[in-house]
Amino acid sequence: MGCFECCIKCLGGIPYASLIATILLYAGVALFCGCGHEALSGTVNILQTYFEMARTAGDTLDVFTMIDIFKYVIYGLAAAFFVYGILLMVEGFFTTGAIRDLYGDFKITACGRCVSAWFIMLTYLFMLAWLGVTAFTALPVYMYFNLWTICRNTTLVEGANLCLDLRQFGIVTIGEERKICTVSENFLRMCESTELNMTFHLFIVALAGAGAAVIAMVHYLMVLSANWAYVKDACRMQKYEDIKSKEEQELHDIHSTRSKERLNAYT
Repeated sequence: MGCFECCIKCLGGIPYASLIATILLYAGVALFCGCGHEALSGTVNILQTYFEMARTAGDTLDVFTMIDIFKYVIYGLAAAFFVYGILLMVEGFFTTGAIRDLYGDFKITACGRCVSAWFIMLTYLFMLAWLGVTAFTALPVYMYFNLWTICRNTTLVEGANLCLDLRQFGIVTIGEERKICTVSENFLRMCESTELNMTFHLFIVALAGAGAAVIAMVHYLMVLSANWAYVKDACRMQKYEDIKSKEEQELHDIHSTRSKERLNAYT
């Protein structure tokens, strides 16, 4: 086999559908984790600088502690789905090789079908989880959109006194008033700064990344379902070929036995 034929054979064994889904998954997770982490850091700066909030001492579960927890969750998501994407690519190569080498020395086992079914169930659960993550990421986008709208309205309407109370979004408790109005200096400095605009757009990109991860999970579900069906049909075909070969061998043995009996009777 020449070099060109070898390259064509290698390219033919690549699971392109799984490869596209993996690239989309990595891109979506990278956007969500990277932009989400930076957006959370920007949110901490905005709360401390313009809303004059400070971290509480002790083990009190405040908004800053929740943001730190979300950051650790982002670290875990990045590591987990990096490994999961590799596993799905390996499963794609395994299934492609199983289909192409069906009539060779390679045998499809029941374990391979169980692994494919397990990946289908796991990917379905991950798709539901990413749907929840996407819906949750839409909340800060909505909050920052309201804040950005208030900043824009102050430049369009003179003398308008608009306020934003963090208690409306559950960031602080009811007894703690953290309100910022358009007539305050902190509000004007926040609207003029690039930090608010950057954090808002980072949350939008993180939301887009979560949506891309959902699309990748749906793509994986289609690929895994098709691969499982192909493997199942291939197993049935393998069993049919084995039974057919066995019957042909039995017929050949019967025919040989009868020929020998006739030859013995003639002699």
